Amino acid sequence: MLSLEARLKALQRQLTALKAQAGKARGRAQTRAKRVERKTRVTIERAVRTLEPNVRAAVAEVTLIARGVRAGVSAGAAAYREGRPPKS
Repeated sequence: MLSLEARLKALQRQLTALKAQAGKARGRAQTRAKRVERKTRVTIERAVRTLEPNVRAAVAEVTLIARGVRAGVSAGAAAYREGRPPKS
């Protein structure tokens, strides 16, 4: 019986030590995950800040081109409806 109690106490000590080690490992993993998340967020924000002006300029340019194309199409359709011959 004494042997079993001694083994039980030893197992409880080991369990306590393992719980402490698991807690430390969990804390390190959480810290690492937070660091990776922060680094990723900073990288994405930096990319957005860098690319946003270029994207806005491209959208403005495409808007102008689309307006010109629409005007050309509507002018062409109106000329077709009037039946005048195309310019040569």
